[in-house]
Amino acid sequence: MSDDRLIVALDVANAHLGLEMAGKIGDAVSFYKIGLGMLTGGGLALANELKQEHGKRIFLDMKLFDIGATVENAVRGLAQFDLDFLTVHGDPHVVRAAKEGAAGKDMKILAVTILTSLDRSDLDAGLIKPGDIADIVAERAARAFEAGADGVIASPQESAMIRALPQSEGRLIVTPGVRPAGADLGDQKRVTTPAQAIANGSDHIVVGRPIWKAADPRAAAQAIVDELAGV
Repeated sequence: MSDDRLIVALDVANAHLGLEMAGKIGDAVSFYKIGLGMLTGGGLALANELKQEHGKRIFLDMKLFDIGATVENAVRGLAQFDLDFLTVHGDPHVVRAAKEGAAGKDMKILAVTILTSLDRSDLDAGLIKPGDIADIVAERAARAFEAGADGVIASPQESAMIRALPQSEGRLIVTPGVRPAGADLGDQKRVTTPAQAIANGSDHIVVGRPIWKAADPRAAAQAIVDELAGV
């Protein structure tokens, strides 16, 4: 049986491979993430097919960032597909515009705090203000919630701090950077195991390569579902 706390990232080259992978995983997973990397490979068509024909929940990970009017129009266009989650950058003006674009729809707007592939040296290179990453993540999360975000994207290492924020009540925390014990970290730098992420306060975890690169993707997904059942 699937557990929608697990979201599988279909970070493969195109919609054909994504649909093939979803077929291999079968009913072990009910929630999929489709990201920017597949946008030119039929990602929106795959999202719609998985949602409408296979009954899957869909997280569209576009991380939108632009002036307010452009974000609002883009979100309004995406909202017509009846998807479940959409990411935007956590800047308050972006979040407010996205919420306007999603008005009247059930699609949740999730704000990106600090990408889980970044560490302090990356923030320094990007001229982000000094300070501990966890503190900056918590501050960005609070501001995104105040701007109307339905949830945030954050490292599982920061989930507990975000969950402790008064503004987080009734909001979602979705965490990439999750790796089963013993898995290759890849390009992620701030990681925990699936069970620890949920215990820290995350509502959903996102796992990609440890599942779709596994010899048996269904078994890899089921192992995570079984792990979550014990939390």
